[in-house]
Order: sequence, then C-alpha cells, then structure tokens
Amino acid sequence: MTDHLIRTELDDPLLISPATARELLAAAPWRRYAVLGDSIAQGIGDPSPGYRETGWAQRVAEALADTGPGVEYLNTGRIGATSGQVIEEQLARVLEFGPDLVHVSCGGNDLFGPGGDAGRLRENLETVFAALAGIGAQLCTFTVADVWDAERMAPMRPMRDRMAELNTIVRELAQRYDAVTVDFWDHPVRHRPDLMSADLIHFTTSGHAVVATEMIRALSRRIAVGSRTS
Repeated sequence: MTDHLIRTELDDPLLISPATARELLAAAPWRRYAVLGDSIAQGIGDPSPGYRETGWAQRVAEALADTGPGVEYLNTGRIGATSGQVIEEQLARVLEFGPDLVHVSCGGNDLFGPGGDAGRLRENLETVFAALAGIGAQLCTFTVADVWDAERMAPMRPMRDRMAELNTIVRELAQRYDAVTVDFWDHPVRHRPDLMSADLIHFTTSGHAVVATEMIRALSRRIAVGSRTS
C-alpha cells in the first residue's frame, strides 16, 4: 500500500523515539564506531520537511553516544567511491581508527554503469570484510531497497537487476562474516512517494531516519544475543 500521509519525525510510524533508541542500545559494548563506503555511507540525501537533516549513520552514532561517555565516530564515506577506491583510500584509515563496530556500504558505483564487474566487486568487498573482521570488529551492513516500481523511478529501472545482484553479494558476505544486517529490499519504506531524492539515487532524510531506526533495532538484537551467550 502506498503511503500518502504527511508525516514528521515525531509521528512517523516507522521510527523509534530517541528514548527508545537509548533503551535498545543501553547495553551496547561498542565505543568506536566507523562507517566506510560511498555516498550511502556518507549519508547524502535531500531534506524532508519535518525531519532533521541528518544522515542515517550520524543518527546511529548519536544513539550510541547516548549510551555513555567515550563513544568515538569516524565516517570516511565519499560520493562516487567504488569498492576499489574504498580499499585504496578508506580502509587503512578505518583500520588505524581501530573500530569495534564498523559499517560497510559500497558497491553500487561498481555496477552503476554498463559492464560492471560483479566478480571484482565480490573480491573487493571480501577484502574489506576480511580486513575489518581481522581486527575483531563487529561488522554491519544493509541491502538496498527495491524502489524501482514507482513511476518517477522509470529512468533508473535498468539498475534494478544490478542492485539485486549487489544485494546477493552483500547477503553472502554478511552471513560469512557474521555481520549485523538489515535487508531493505522488501521493506515498506520503499513505497513512500517522498522517499527518493531528486537524483533518484539517494534516500531523502526521512528515509535516512528509517534506516537509522532499523539499524538500531538490528544492533539491539545482536546485543541481546551477546548477553545470552556471555
């Protein structure tokens, strides 16, 4: 069902409140949070009326900071970065930062144009995941949403199969490296008519708010699992 309601951050049914976020992450063990990748990692998106102009990763970092003192945050995400450029330009910096929680979000730029090499993308992402897992960091990631049914998305519809292929790679690596994962492919947010920015690539800030909520929920589930096994 398409959502035509006018919402704000205070009454959006897909969001949790800051108080709920604090409660969900109260026992979070992570104190060094890093994000690397492309423009999605960076948090690019048009502003949405009624929502803070804040990217999803910054929102997650703020929620972690609310759990107590000493939380540090690094985001090396860059517009246009390919997986190879993430390895060349970002990975060493993130490893030096020494995160105990790290989010990987890249790959779309590798497949954006015709002739994208999915095999090379898989190899590059595995290099990133393996390096970060090697320092003992908890990995996290998410898949892209299936937004291409909307009429205004028609110019971007040829991207759908390529992004589905990216998602397949991300899911496989996430399972292999025990990454906290949110699968947005079928998430209800994809039906919102105000979800996509004017470039038809990035979520608006209302979408970023939903992404942050789902990441916080996923992290809270991992915290619960850890508390039961410790």
